[in-house]
Amino acid sequence: MKKLINNPNNVVDEMIEGYVKAYPQYVKQLSENKRSLVTAKETREGKVGVLIGGGSGHEPAFMGYVGDGMADGVAVGNIFASPPPDPILEVTRTIDKGAGVVYVYGNYAGDVMNFGMAADLADLEYGTKVGMVLVTDDVASAPKEEIEKRRGIAGEFFVTKAAGAAAEKGYDLEDVVRVAKKANDHTRTMGVGLTPCSLPQTGKPSFELEENEMEIGLGHHGEPGIEKGELQPADQVAERLVNDILADMPLEQGEKVAVLVNGLGSTTRMELYIMFRRVEQILTEKGIEIHRSYVGDYSTSLEMGGCSVTLIKLDDELTELVDQPADCPMYVQK
Repeated sequence: MKKLINNPNNVVDEMIEGYVKAYPQYVKQLSENKRSLVTAKETREGKVGVLIGGGSGHEPAFMGYVGDGMADGVAVGNIFASPPPDPILEVTRTIDKGAGVVYVYGNYAGDVMNFGMAADLADLEYGTKVGMVLVTDDVASAPKEEIEKRRGIAGEFFVTKAAGAAAEKGYDLEDVVRVAKKANDHTRTMGVGLTPCSLPQTGKPSFELEENEMEIGLGHHGEPGIEKGELQPADQVAERLVNDILADMPLEQGEKVAVLVNGLGSTTRMELYIMFRRVEQILTEKGIEIHRSYVGDYSTSLEMGGCSVTLIKLDDELTELVDQPADCPMYVQK
């Protein structure tokens, strides 16, 4: 597959260099490690720091969400690979303002290991207290009785939003962790894959689908889904995704949600709005209020075709946090 790159083995560092040059008012690169980015704005003493991170290839996640009301720093890994402990530790040290740091990251083996090591080192070397929030929103990746095994995908956006807003409002470390975990517990995502992505180093498709096939529950790295079958119209796909979410996280009439219809990289806004149209109809028919909606590329998989639907069930506290302003290069909310 064709790509606008130079050296296939240097795409991540060149991407980060370009990103920092494009948004100097938002982010700065730490000198010791090219993979460590922090907010360019001064943060106040006594504020809990929020650190996110993961592999590259999911842009605008994760570095696109460093800014006011979201994360204070990000550690960037290779494509679809966890960042090692060193950049995580460097970001931790930089954003710690005396109140501790919360790590928000997806439930993948490499991330669990490396963020865990960085947290131990932060405590040992700097005395920094770290809270850990593991995102597990992917309904397709494990049954409900094994929810702790689920992957983190697009729902990480809402968990980061809750953590960042809480930290901005002055919550202490324990409470930022609490509301971020509550956001995760209230968030579910289902996705569908239509076409594969390809790694720059190989140029080969990450998985195979026939021209008339789709895969329900496909992971962001091409992990197998729960069902491969004939391509369906958008309305039927939306119904399947929403119904699977509601079977896992039942919602009563009168409850409210925020909705994210997320593109995986090459799916057009036209298609995403067609998907949202049916998602809105389904929820309205069930008497479920959509408090806020988000449509676009929020967490991608290089040039993969497809999309995901995420619902976060809102109580009063989560509603207030989701409504808080945010100002990042890839996401602005007034």
